[in-house]
Amino acid sequence: MENPEHEKSVKTFRVLELFSGIGGMQMALERTGKSFEIVSAIDVNPIANSVYTHNFGEKAARNGNILSLTSKTISKLAIDTILMSPPCQPFTRNGKFNDIHDRRSDPFLHLCDLLHEIPTVEFILMENVKGFEGSQACALYKARLKEAGFEHQEYVLSPHQFGIPNTRHRYYCLAKRKGKGFKRTGDGTIITHPSDDGGTVPLLTIGDIVDPGENDEKHLLKEAALRKHLPIMDVCTPESTNSMCFTKAYTHYAEGTGSVYTPHSKQQFDKVYQSASNATDELEKMALLRSLRVRYFSPQEVAKLMSFPKSFNFPETVTDKQRYRVLGNSINVHVVSYLLEELK
Repeated sequence: MENPEHEKSVKTFRVLELFSGIGGMQMALERTGKSFEIVSAIDVNPIANSVYTHNFGEKAARNGNILSLTSKTISKLAIDTILMSPPCQPFTRNGKFNDIHDRRSDPFLHLCDLLHEIPTVEFILMENVKGFEGSQACALYKARLKEAGFEHQEYVLSPHQFGIPNTRHRYYCLAKRKGKGFKRTGDGTIITHPSDDGGTVPLLTIGDIVDPGENDEKHLLKEAALRKHLPIMDVCTPESTNSMCFTKAYTHYAEGTGSVYTPHSKQQFDKVYQSASNATDELEKMALLRSLRVRYFSPQEVAKLMSFPKSFNFPETVTDKQRYRVLGNSINVHVVSYLLEELK
C-alpha cells in the first residue's frame, strides 16, 4: 500500500545544467531514479543542443553564453542543484595547458565568482578531464567553494572500474553545503576507486556492446589506414574487456583517439595479421588485412560504451563526424549516476 506521507516527503531537485552538451547529466539523473526538474540547460554548441532537444523535447536546452548569467538570474530560477562539465581543452596537451589563461576557461571562472551569491544551491557536481585536479582553475574553484560555505569531495574514476569495457578517467568534484555530509567518506584525498556499495556492475565485453547489425562497410578502415595506421591502433575483439577513451577526434586521427573493432577472436586476428606482415606480395597482404574486417565503432556503439541508454539517439541531420565530436565532449552516464547518489 502506498504511503501518502512518504510521497509528500520525496524531494524534487531543481537542476541547472551548465555546459549541458548532449544531455549526459540529465540521463545520469534519470538513471538514479530521483525526482528532478531541469529548470534550465545551457550550452553554446548548437549541434549539441540539437541532440539534447531531439532526446528531451523542444526548448529542453538553449544556446546561451554562461558569461551572461548573473547571481540574480540564477536565484530567480530557485535551483538547488548545479551539474556542469566545463570545457576541458585548457587543461589538455592540445589546449597547451593554458589553464585559467585560456579564454575557454572564462565561463567557468565566472561561475566561481558567483558561488557566494547563490545561497539556494545545496549541491554541485563538476566533471572535467583527468589532470584538472592539478590546475590553477581547480585550486581557485575549491577556494571559492570554501568561501561560499561548501564542503567538497574529489574523485578520479573510469568506467572500466564499474565493469564497463572502456577507459575514460575523469576528474569529479562534488560539493555540498557544510553540515550536509557525504554518503561516502574519504580521507580528504582524491578518491580513485568506487566503493563496493552497489557501484559495480557485472563485467561486460566488447561483444556485449557492438551491434551485430551494424553497417560494417560504412565504418570499415580504408586500405590506406590498414596499411599505415593499423599497427598503432588499439584493436578490440568480441572478448575484449576494455577499450581506449574515445575523443572528439575519433576517426580523424588514428592514434590515441579511440579503439577499433574486429569481429574475429584475438587468436584469429593475430594469426591473420602475422600472415599479412610476412606477405611479400602487396595484393596478398591487403587481401589478408581486409579479411580482418577492422572497423571504427559506430557513434551509437560509442554512446553505449559511455553508458547512454538504449533510448538515446541522434537527429538524422547530425553527421557521424559531428556525433563523434559531441560524444567526445560528453560524460559517462553510469559513473556520474553513481556520484549523483550523493543527492539526498
